[in-house]
Amino acid sequence: MKEILENLYQHKTLSKLEAKSILIDITKGIYNEYQIASFLTAFLMRNITLDEIKGFREGLLEQSIKIDLSEYNPIEVCGTGGDSKNTFNISTLTAFVLAGAKIPVAKHGNYGVSSVSGSSNVLEQLNIKFTTDANILKKCLKEASICFLHAPLFHPAMKTVAPVRKALGVKTFFNMLGPLVNPAQPKVQYVGVFSLELARIYCYLFQTENIQFTIVHSLDGFDEVSLTGSCKVINNLEENIYHPEDWKLNTIHLKEIDGGSTVEKAAEIFMNILKGKGSTAQNNVVLVNSAFAIQTYFPKINFYDAFDLAKESLFHLKALKSFQILKEITYEYLRAN
Repeated sequence: MKEILENLYQHKTLSKLEAKSILIDITKGIYNEYQIASFLTAFLMRNITLDEIKGFREGLLEQSIKIDLSEYNPIEVCGTGGDSKNTFNISTLTAFVLAGAKIPVAKHGNYGVSSVSGSSNVLEQLNIKFTTDANILKKCLKEASICFLHAPLFHPAMKTVAPVRKALGVKTFFNMLGPLVNPAQPKVQYVGVFSLELARIYCYLFQTENIQFTIVHSLDGFDEVSLTGSCKVINNLEENIYHPEDWKLNTIHLKEIDGGSTVEKAAEIFMNILKGKGSTAQNNVVLVNSAFAIQTYFPKINFYDAFDLAKESLFHLKALKSFQILKEITYEYLRAN
């Protein structure tokens, strides 16, 4: 590891094979936590390369638990995290809005690292149970139109890295990998990223892998459409910069989409919005992200029709119903086992 770190400190890059090999060695426990921490922080000092992210991704997927959900053709709705904005769980709420609109979602998620509450934190707090059982996950997709793939269960090799990431408390390249290592490898992806550089890498990867995609990045640093300012949106056909007024929506302030200081508060905000009782700012952020995600799944639909579908799912409590069904199915699974 000493030689690897010295090369990184000299701003040298890794080949795809080197990155893959190092990632596998890290997850096998060959390096100690101090060496891992040094390796992770080296990538905070420069942009990651395409070959590096490819290698890390291959190394992680090679050791993951696989699951085939292709019969449902689900969409992934996921943000990289790592924007340090501590917003409420926008992508997770978006996933349930899509499920309420009968769009199948295979949501990959994890505990928060640079925020108070990641998707796994809030769902666990709300008594959603996690599993790798393919039959249960397919039942969730069939009846609730959504299943949740809890990253630590599907990527057991990550247990070596998890304590180091938590102790560091900042984004690392593992945040960049999150949406890329969904164990179901869905062919439709709505992804938020924390930087324009990462958006370019994702765009290239998705294009080469024939993924139907939309990538979003708010230019003031959010890994989602935040409505706090301008937003870059890239899909298979084009890329544009949008402003809230382009959607006839008001620009909002960060404090209006704050996620709270505890997991309990995050769960309270989550359920309040899911029950149709969110503020205008909260609702609009969820709806605009949901509209883009719906367009990703149905590219021929226009934005305003997609926005209306999202409103129907949220305010007619169809999204809440999907959540309740998911909760019931996972609870029954837990009770039976």
